[in-house]
Amino acid sequence: MVRTIKAPEIRFAELLDCAQRLFFSRGYDNTTVNDIIREAGLSKGAFYHYFDSKAALLEALAVRMARDSMTDLQPVLDDPTLDPISRLNGLFAGSRRLKIEYAPHIRNTFEVIFRPENIVLFHRMDQAVTAVVTPALAEILRQGDEQGVFDAPDPLAFAEMLLQFRLSLGAVMNNALRQAKAGNLDAAAEALEERLRLYGLAIDRVLKLPDGTIEMAEKGFARALISVESS
Repeated sequence: MVRTIKAPEIRFAELLDCAQRLFFSRGYDNTTVNDIIREAGLSKGAFYHYFDSKAALLEALAVRMARDSMTDLQPVLDDPTLDPISRLNGLFAGSRRLKIEYAPHIRNTFEVIFRPENIVLFHRMDQAVTAVVTPALAEILRQGDEQGVFDAPDPLAFAEMLLQFRLSLGAVMNNALRQAKAGNLDAAAEALEERLRLYGLAIDRVLKLPDGTIEMAEKGFARALISVESS
């Protein structure tokens, strides 16, 4: 049998592809490293050449999904007919990754990071994704500040701070997921939607925009995200 030699970046991408398929369909908890290497047709040694753990692979997947989202959004971010507010809403809620149909996959894959015992992983992944999103957000804030639409005198610093607001979602998300599994879906969805609304409101207040200007997710996304029936 002839061994196929592939470039490291191709092997890396293939592992992420296999992990994404399995995490989306089975969930992170129900997928093992052995499942991933079997799907990828690699040895365990080859897996650990690229990733030192399943958690490290999850972090890499989150970064790739963030980059893919930014690629999807680039036409919106570059559209000269859109004002800075439209671009900002596009960045926060316009990505296809936040559409309702992707919500069950996102839950299956990333539910693990919201558990209190995984707080270190949660912060590590947040930092990695923030590094991907910050430049685009800072550019939107710069444009808006120059046009007098936003109050963001230091766009990069404001971008970093606005993204840090997401850290408050961790405990809320974990609680909503637990409530939904216990059968309290309506209350859980309402609480999560309210927190997302407040996240948008906080951004409005920081940038001195009218309340309700920034929307964090498509309507119904929160319910779809935590609904066990969507799996």
